[in-house]
Amino acid sequence: MTAFSQSKIPDPKSKIIGVMPNPTHHIDESPIRFDRLVQSLPNWLQRFLPIGGGIAHDHHGKAMFGVTIFLLSESLVFFSFFFTYIALRLTHSNWLPPGVKGPELSKFIIINTVVLLSSSFVIQAAENALKRHKIIRFRWLWVLTFGMGIYFLVGQGIEWSNLNFRLTTGLMGGTFYLLTGFHGLHVFAGILLQLLMLSRSFIRDNYNKGYFGVSATTLFWHFVDAIWVILFSLIYLWPP
Repeated sequence: MTAFSQSKIPDPKSKIIGVMPNPTHHIDESPIRFDRLVQSLPNWLQRFLPIGGGIAHDHHGKAMFGVTIFLLSESLVFFSFFFTYIALRLTHSNWLPPGVKGPELSKFIIINTVVLLSSSFVIQAAENALKRHKIIRFRWLWVLTFGMGIYFLVGQGIEWSNLNFRLTTGLMGGTFYLLTGFHGLHVFAGILLQLLMLSRSFIRDNYNKGYFGVSATTLFWHFVDAIWVILFSLIYLWPP
């Protein structure tokens, strides 16, 4: 008999063989139950939504410095667009194609602007409430800011639908939609961040261990509002 035939055939039940678990293992011992799934949800949220933004108090300043640098880089992008817009308007006599009216200041635009700028005060009040550990007040103010951001985006979409020019309507059309669309993307990003921070507030004692995420989102929202002030002035307060 050969050495191969004399070797022992491994037991299929041996723990050494295979890494795939027995599909029947623990079925009776640990049945899948809805109540256990619900009980594990806070731990799941804790894993994927880090505590307080994942930044300890002693590193808060360094992290906010990083956010500030990021916003400065975004400012450079916006200001390059602004300077391009100004240069094109000053150097092109055919800024508006014949028969096309540029964007006009209306009550609707004013209300939309007031809503967005007011949201800066609301989100700052929400952050201040969180720092005083008034979590319920924080949630209400945060949701209000979220709603104001949605209102602004919807208003922006309504304005676009009522304009008599499109992206391809000369220099004016291209620059208008580029500027307002790029700003709208930042508003949308801010809304997503607000939704994430609101979700974190439902993790027990989450913001007692740091609130970097809320502070960063608030700063980003102030930035978005400040950019809109400049954009509003260039587009609506400078007649074509």
